[in-house]
Order: sequence, then C-alpha cells, then structure tokens
Amino acid sequence: MQETSILQAGSASESALQTNKVLRNTYMLLGLTLVNSAICAGIAMAMNLGHGAALVMMILGFVMLFVVNATADSGKGIGAIFVFTALMGASIGPMLNAYLALPNGGELVMQALGGTALVFFGLSGYALTTRKDFSFLGGFLMVGLLVIVVGSLANMFFQVPAASLAISAAAVFIMSGLILFDTSRIIHGGETNYIRATVALYLDIYNLFVHLLSLLGVFGSDD
Repeated sequence: MQETSILQAGSASESALQTNKVLRNTYMLLGLTLVNSAICAGIAMAMNLGHGAALVMMILGFVMLFVVNATADSGKGIGAIFVFTALMGASIGPMLNAYLALPNGGELVMQALGGTALVFFGLSGYALTTRKDFSFLGGFLMVGLLVIVVGSLANMFFQVPAASLAISAAAVFIMSGLILFDTSRIIHGGETNYIRATVALYLDIYNLFVHLLSLLGVFGSDD
C-alpha cells in the first residue's frame, strides 16, 4: 500500500511537471506569435493593403490553421503557426487603418489593446491561481460560437447595425469564457500539445481584440 502511495505521488509530480512545461512553452510561443502578428499588421498598414487583400489573407490563414493542427506533433508545426499568425495579423491591417483614420482612432485602438490585455491576463491569471476546472463551459461556449458565426454570415447580407453590435458584444463574452476554458484545459491536462494550446489562446485574444475594437468604435463614434 505504501508503494502504491509512492507511485501515485510520483505520477502526480510528473503530471504537474508536464503541465508546467506545456504552460511555459505555450505562453512563450503565444508571446512570439502575437509579436509576429503585430509586425505583419504594421507591414500591411504601411503598404496600405485593401480589404480584398485582407479577405484573401484571412482565408489563407484559416487554411493554414488546418496545416498547423495537422503538423502540431512535429517541428513543422512551429513554422506553420508563424505563417498562420502572420497571415492573421496582416489581415487586420486595413481594419486598423480604417479606425486610425477616425479623429479618435489612435485612442480607440489603444483602448482595445489595453482592454484585451486586461481581460486576458485577468482571466488567465484567475484560472492559473484558482486551478478551477472550467471544462463545464465547453458546450455553452461551442453553441455561442456557432450562433456568432451564423449571425455574422447572415449580417453580411442584411447589414443591420444593431445586429453587428449584438454579435460583437456576444463575441467579447464568448472569447472571455474561452480564455478561462482553454487555460483550464492546459492546467488539467486536457491539452498537452503546446502548439495547439497556443493556437487556441491566440484565436481567443485575436477575436477578443477585433470585437472589442468594434464595440469601442461604435460607442466612440458618438464623441
């Protein structure tokens, strides 16, 4: 019985070390991919790329997302994730230029960046310190994502401003929940591949920033 306890303690210690390694690698790679996206967004802005080019890059980015998931268990996954985040970063260049052209555009972008950082560090830090299991949110968040995708596609045709506002508000809420969910998955061993974990958190942050900026743009335009 004593031997069993020792083995269980050893297994728990090994599991904790593995989790810490995945967390460390995930946050390191996440930081690098965010810098990569920021640089590529800056290049796209300097080149004054149009919305058509942005759409093409976003489509290519989603194609690369499948490549990243397919190669995540090999060294090729590192290269693939940098290509993916470069395309995603460049795809929001025209959008950022449009906001910066507003009288208070620079302030709106900085507020969105600050708000995104505050939400991410706050929620991720909460999940890390409390070690709570947020896996129960999975079903609700997946349904929420589906509703947002369907609503966004429908609103592309109907162009209802109130619907756009509601979709962005819902997206901010869902992405905040996904930060808790995805961080919790790493902590509790639900995700042991740091490349896939990085992609999940990257998409949470990316979409949180885009929709938070959209919300701030709506309310800030009244100034």
